[in-house]
Amino acid sequence: MPADADYIERFIRPIPDWPVEGVVFRDITPLLNDPKAFGMTIDGIVAEVGDASISRVLGVEARGFIFAAPVAHALGAGFVPVRKPGKLPWEMEQEAYTLEYGTNSLEIHADAIRQGETVLIVDDVLATGGTAGATIRLVERLGGRVHALAFVLELEALGGRRRLDGYDVSSLVTYA
Repeated sequence: MPADADYIERFIRPIPDWPVEGVVFRDITPLLNDPKAFGMTIDGIVAEVGDASISRVLGVEARGFIFAAPVAHALGAGFVPVRKPGKLPWEMEQEAYTLEYGTNSLEIHADAIRQGETVLIVDDVLATGGTAGATIRLVERLGGRVHALAFVLELEALGGRRRLDGYDVSSLVTYA
């Protein structure tokens, strides 16, 4: 089933002033609760990849996991969680980043990606591009090649796509 952005957008609920005043949070839980909308979202991300041979699909904590794992399964690729600090039990790489309302860092197991592997990065939202940029740096530090980045929704006004210049970026739903 092809992705229908208008249909998917009906299941994304805006929550004003959360988690901080001035931010409109886009709640995807209604989308996750609707089998058709969720399936259309997964299929839409898979379709964006085309016939590329993907070795690993990275899901960024936490909502990115929800979409990346079924995408990895559909592509016959491995799933790699990219976590917030202190959640990985083994040797890892870490990268700091900024987002629209704070700072954080991400971690990945040091052996999650082998030299030359082709990677798809999946997350729920593209906002400022800080999280995606940090994930790209982790992939490249481990010797992987980023084939593309796929997002369920994009907050265009925050300029994240500009920070990812030179990479193939797709979003199923875009908010101006």
